[in-house]
Amino acid sequence: MKYKNIQKARFIERPNRFIARVELDGHVQVCHVKNTGRCQELLIPGRVVYLEESSNPNRKTKYDLVVVEKDKVLVNIDSQAPNKVVKEWLEAGGLYPHSVLVYPEMKHGNSRLDFYIEDKGRKAFIEVKGVTLEDGGVAAFPDAPTERGIKHINHLIDVIKEGYEAYLVFVIQFKPVKYFISNDVMHREFGQALREAVAAGVHVLAYDCMVTQDSLQLDQTVQVRL
Repeated sequence: MKYKNIQKARFIERPNRFIARVELDGHVQVCHVKNTGRCQELLIPGRVVYLEESSNPNRKTKYDLVVVEKDKVLVNIDSQAPNKVVKEWLEAGGLYPHSVLVYPEMKHGNSRLDFYIEDKGRKAFIEVKGVTLEDGGVAAFPDAPTERGIKHINHLIDVIKEGYEAYLVFVIQFKPVKYFISNDVMHREFGQALREAVAAGVHVLAYDCMVTQDSLQLDQTVQVRL
């Protein structure tokens, strides 16, 4: 996926989870943060960030903060980006070689899962999670407690009981990465639900990404350690 009209800026502060103040061309700008997670280890005053300028003149904020430079590593923090790159990957045959049907935001029961795909009799539901948390080259999820994440895991277990395949794909929005772990220190219940899902037959996958100032692309598989 590609962004348009990327501008380089410097992070100042994040008054709340929706907006940030940055310095752009010598002026302070208020921009939208496309990630409601904590991102405390990323959004540090003085860090270089990259903004996408909106073409919508009616928006309250002119820019979206989408990439952070952390120790010379570019980290994409756009929470909408993981689903976009997974959609591109699925349509290119990344999971099923001949995926002819890829449906985003597929409703099942009383919930929605990110994708439903079919390929020559195989049918699967897929949930996607973006990962921005890193420590010593190890990627971890979540960076905050997520009851919603547990709900999605349990729903994947349910679809297996109905005869579907189920996948949970963690999109690591940076590289390099040594391996991926569940952040049990932050939310042990999520890690327990994840391990129960694996035991039930849910496929847990992790991929890192090629990140530039104006693009994001799913790249290599990453070892999952649960």
